[in-house]
Order: sequence, then structure tokens, then C-alpha cells
Amino acid sequence: MSGTVQDHHVVIVGAGFGGLETVRGLKGAPVRITLIDRRNHHLFQPLLYQVATASLATSEIAWPIRHLVSDRPEVTTLLAEVVAVDTARRRVLLGDGSEVDYDTLVLATGARHAYFGHDEWEPFAPGLKSLEDATRLRRHILLAFERAEREPDPLRRAALLTFVIIGGGPTGVELAGTIAELARVTLWRDYRNIDTRMARTILIEAGPRILPSFPPDLSAYADQALQSLGVEVHLGHAVSACNGKGVVYGDRYLPAATVIWAAGVAASPAAEWLGAPADRAGRVEVEPDLTVPNHPEIFVIGDTAAVTAPDGLPVPGIAPAAKQQGRYVAEVIKARLKGEPAPRPFRYSHAGSLATIGKRLAVIDFGWIKLRGALAWWIWGIAHIFFLIGVRNRLSVALSWLWIHTTGQRSALLITQGRQPGSSEAEARDRPDRAA
Repeated sequence: MSGTVQDHHVVIVGAGFGGLETVRGLKGAPVRITLIDRRNHHLFQPLLYQVATASLATSEIAWPIRHLVSDRPEVTTLLAEVVAVDTARRRVLLGDGSEVDYDTLVLATGARHAYFGHDEWEPFAPGLKSLEDATRLRRHILLAFERAEREPDPLRRAALLTFVIIGGGPTGVELAGTIAELARVTLWRDYRNIDTRMARTILIEAGPRILPSFPPDLSAYADQALQSLGVEVHLGHAVSACNGKGVVYGDRYLPAATVIWAAGVAASPAAEWLGAPADRAGRVEVEPDLTVPNHPEIFVIGDTAAVTAPDGLPVPGIAPAAKQQGRYVAEVIKARLKGEPAPRPFRYSHAGSLATIGKRLAVIDFGWIKLRGALAWWIWGIAHIFFLIGVRNRLSVALSWLWIHTTGQRSALLITQGRQPGSSEAEARDRPDRAA
């Protein structure tokens, strides 16, 4: 490797769970670290849907990256976008034309939305991966109710009050349950010309059941729980068309002003940067020690890496997996610098799968035990609060959830961002009543 141990430069691209865990694991090691991210904050993505559905504020699930590493003088943070990697010269190329050299490179660049060859659907069926996505979606959902309140035409009003979620994984289930509760529990007293309880929330899943990564009995429970909240669950139908007026699935057309994509993700373009082998989702096929083939100085972790678990199945793209990989990479780097044998190949330890259904129900699969209902919801909540960064955020989220649980009211029902409806072309693109 280039450089001495004293000036060994580790560049980490991505300040998500994997990237930050690598930084933590390298504390005390004789390295310089440069942490690069195109946003200035770390995001607790598992709760992003709660920002989109007005349960939490953005500040409760995101933290400035510089603040998180302020006590680490060996860590330099760069707000920049990586566009390529020159593996021959060991340099990361940034969008502004500048370059950053590295001795060891860790790519933890996450995932993006995947529309399975239908990228033209994205403007009409946005996904949920960033704070910008969440605040834009919250605005869109709340404006749908506002416009329905003053819409005289019943067909247009029905389209405005129809919310479609495509994809029955945890994100889709959580969104569907929360939107249904927003309409049926939170908002119905606030409007005079519409009954928000008549809004339709429709979850479309191409497969035979929702939550396919969970055991069948928990999937069935989640399906029943969603329907008890008023969610219409449609299984076995793939969406074949999506535009500004609604969706087509199976042999039916559904007018809808709000369509949300939760059906799939693809890896960042890291494999393209490296010229490395990738799976169908674009994830880099890494070696057992999470390095890139023929490039032991480059590690790829998190949603960007294709890793196989001990049971032969792919390691899921969830926060605990990324954190385990980040800790492992830090141990490998430290062992190399000390001239010690490398740790054994990475082995993922699955702690369990969790998904919430509304504000009082959830399902949990720990493998050795399966839980459902209110007890699972409390465990789900405690687990998520535990992983939040900082006492202040934990208390804030806990109080917000307690308020919602006891009163049914949400603290983030604010329509922000943008100008008045119809005042610009940009605003018009965000108008729910474009579907009418």
C-alpha cells in the first residue's frame, strides 16, 4: 500500500450507517480519514416514512455529519458528490472536478429507486430515500386533502382522496398503515366539505403476499391488520402503467392523485465506477472480506455490496447489516496496519426483522420467536429509539410517538416548501390534482 502507517489515508464515501460505523471502528488507529457525502447530514432512514406522513419532524431523524465527528480531529468531512473512481491512480473524482487520493477506499454509497426499466414512472410515483423525498411527499399528501376540500367535482375529489402505494415490503406496509390512520384518525375533524375517513389507501403487491421476507403467518397477520385499518391490499398484480392520472395493474385502471413507489431499489453506480462485477441490482460482488476483486485496497459495504449470509441468502439491505460490515472493515484495516493476520471472512448475524402496521401494531421475526400486535409495536419502538443518535432525539421521538398514541394527533402537519399552488410550473408538477 502507498504511504506509511502514520499517514495512511482512508477515504469513506457515504455517511450512512456503514460509513459512520467504519469511522467509529477506526478510532485510535494511525490513519487520516476523509468522509465524503453529497449531503451534510446522516439520516435514520428506517423512520423516514414517519416524516413523510407527518408523524416526525426532519430534525428528529437527521444529524449534521460534522457534528457527529467533531471530536475526531483525524476526520475531515467533505460535502461533495463522487462521480468516478480512478483505481489506477487511487483517486476519487468529485463532481466539481477536484480529486481526493486514497490508500484505502470504503464505498458505502447506499441505494436508489429502481423502477424495473420504467424510469419514466418516477415523476408520478416518487420513492422515499432522502429527507427531500419525505418532505416533498408530506407536502403532496397534505395538499391532496386541501384540494379535495375545495373540489366540487366528485370524480376529481375521489382521485385526490386515493393514495396508492406500490410494493408490499416493510416500507410499503408502514406507509399504507400510517396514511390510512392519518386520514381516518388524525384529519377527519379538521375538514368541513370532505370526510377524510372516506379516503382510499391501496397497497399493490405483485407477489402472492406482503412482507415476503417474513414468515407466512406474520405476512397474513399484517395483511389482516392493514385491512382492519381500511387499507385495500391487492396481491398478485404488477403495475403495468403509471402516469399523472393514476395506475394500471392487472386489468384495472385506478384514478389516483398520489402514487408512492416502494417496490424496489438499485445500488448506487459504484460498480460502474470500479468496473467491477455486479449482480442484477447493480451491487458490487465483493470478496469474503468485502473487498473488490483484484483491488484489496477497496471495500464496498451496505446496500452497495452483494454479500451472502451463512444460510446462502443475500444479506438484507438494512441498517444492522451495514453497521456490522462497517465494524468488520475497520477491523480489517487495523489488522493490516499492524501487520497482523486478517480477521476471518465477514459473517452476517441477523438480529431479526421488524415492521410496524399503524401506530399500535407490528410484526417481529427474531427467528427463535415471532411476535405480533401491540407488544411487537412497543418492542419495535424501543428498538428504533435505541438506535437514534443522541439523548435529545430519543426523547423527542419518544414524546412524539406517545402523543400520537394517546391523542391520535400528529405534530408535523405543516405544508412547507414551494410557492402557492398554481403559482409556477415547478409547483404545478407537484400538484396532486394534476391527476384529475
